[in-house]
Amino acid sequence: MFTVPIVDISSYVDPSGAAAERARVARELDTACSEVGFVQIVGHGIERETIDGLAAALDEFFALPLEAKKRYTRPGENRGYSPPKSESLSMSLGVAAANQMNDFYEAFTVGSEQAWFDGVELPATSYPANTWPAAAPGFRPAVEAWFDAARSVSRVLLTACTDALGLDPGHFDAMVDHSIDALKMNNYTLPEGDIDLAGELTGMGAHTDFGILTVLWADQVPGLQVLDHVGTWHDVQPADGALLVNLGDAMARWTNDRWRSTVHRVDPPVVDGRIIRRRSAAFFFDGNHDAVIETLPGCAIPGRPDYPPITIAEHINAKLAGMKSGVVPDGADREAKRVMAAR
Repeated sequence: MFTVPIVDISSYVDPSGAAAERARVARELDTACSEVGFVQIVGHGIERETIDGLAAALDEFFALPLEAKKRYTRPGENRGYSPPKSESLSMSLGVAAANQMNDFYEAFTVGSEQAWFDGVELPATSYPANTWPAAAPGFRPAVEAWFDAARSVSRVLLTACTDALGLDPGHFDAMVDHSIDALKMNNYTLPEGDIDLAGELTGMGAHTDFGILTVLWADQVPGLQVLDHVGTWHDVQPADGALLVNLGDAMARWTNDRWRSTVHRVDPPVVDGRIIRRRSAAFFFDGNHDAVIETLPGCAIPGRPDYPPITIAEHINAKLAGMKSGVVPDGADREAKRVMAAR
């Protein structure tokens, strides 16, 4: 039976957490990352007020008229507003959507800026300034509060992952001290009459995430589906109080596929001709733009060739070009074959 395990990470959130409890968490994470690539975390320490503030911020912005939201688009950049049908995430794997249409979700993205890192020369393409919607005055403070909370949780998880992989403490520190972090907030809904819903509908196409790991808040409604290692899709919803966490391609490459970057998609259910609304906010912890992804100590596997070295920025930019412009990224064939087989 396919399950996404629930792991209590409170011993890592607490700086004085007991060593024995941390060892248990590390073992559980290793199993989840090896077998599923997804895990549900509880004991993450994020206050209910911060979670509720995020949900309210999404409601405030996405309730604006479409023309008002379009004022915050940033064509070609991973920032600002993305209207429905403007992206195709399956193309980040080089797989065209079966219905020949882009994804039916709208999104707003913010992330790390050059100005956050004094004294470090960083490329604007990887660390662009954010756009904030003046038409939704409560949006920025609530989103910034969630961004900071999710960023803290991602670093806690990286510490636990370091232990789970048997690496020296701080092994990743120099690779994440100016990390490209991004928060993509998604809204799956369309106004009645906007589209004929008789055919296949893809909320968000099959894809893997690009970086180290993703911390996801989502409504407890159907939609998210995870592809197992034999090619079967499984519905996944967050448990009460839990955040969903999945590994990205950078971690899979670092571990030479000891740990999984799992293919997933969103197919929102349609009831009486209407999409059931689903909101989500994915915090992508991606690592420094110049960090090199190459096999970690202890992850070389006899008979399995290592991935060629690549920087975080090179890897992410290729994936984004696939998603936003339809340019097939090099080296995406492994996961693309899995998606095609699942059909």
